[in-house]
Amino acid sequence: MELYRHENRMKVQVNRAGEVEYLTFPLLEQTGIVRHLFSTRAGGVSEGIYSSMNLSYTRGDRKEAVDENFRRIAAVLGCRVEDIVCSDQTHTVNLRVASRADGGKGIVRPRDYTDVDGLLTDEPGLVLATFYADCVPLYFVDTRRRAVALAHSGWRGTVARMGRCVTEKMREVYGTDPADIVAAIGPSICQECYEVGEDVAEAFAAEFRGDGQADEILSGKGKGKYQLDLWRANEIVLAEAGIPAEQIQVTDLCTCHNSSYLFSHRASHGKRGNLGAFLGLLS
Repeated sequence: MELYRHENRMKVQVNRAGEVEYLTFPLLEQTGIVRHLFSTRAGGVSEGIYSSMNLSYTRGDRKEAVDENFRRIAAVLGCRVEDIVCSDQTHTVNLRVASRADGGKGIVRPRDYTDVDGLLTDEPGLVLATFYADCVPLYFVDTRRRAVALAHSGWRGTVARMGRCVTEKMREVYGTDPADIVAAIGPSICQECYEVGEDVAEAFAAEFRGDGQADEILSGKGKGKYQLDLWRANEIVLAEAGIPAEQIQVTDLCTCHNSSYLFSHRASHGKRGNLGAFLGLLS
């Protein structure tokens, strides 16, 4: 399948293992200390609007199909489903430090936490997982302290500076220096596809008041409508949190432009499954 890619960006890498197609980020690969991927729609067993690699138990798909999809993702990652810990996303900036005791939560065991949009760990072998269908995945790898984080950042998370929240939490828990972080902004909806109303635009204009920042991330269409660039907004957040620009990879793939390959809430009018972001330290 030929993908629509945005130009002048480092390419997200397309990979295949058996039937499963998945995406990886060259900057994260180059650290040599993590396993990671971002799923596509290809290589699962779900059917209909969930076809085929749906990773959500809450959108009406068969549990048995989702179970098998997670098993296939775990096989690609070289782990067990019992090694994966899942978020419980509600568009907050709440973070949870995950440990081995959390393995399997959200897949084979119930979660004993709610309202968690970001996960952190420094335990090798544990794989963090968050879920998407247009919102922005944020990956963080502290190459010095050997800690990782994964966060879900929709417009609410972005205007609340989820990227800064994560870097501050990593500093608090692990002693992370943001200068040691390699980060990636994953496949999500691009500015061309993301129209928002005046209330959202005003929230971003109020938060992003740096020199020319509002003009970088908002493009007015008239009649109270704007195109919002979540990629650039998150890039600004990460840079202002202290992560060097050359250590941030911004995706070149839009979920909405590539909705036959990546689930998109906007393109499907809500009739869809979920993609997954996965990140863990190598043992």
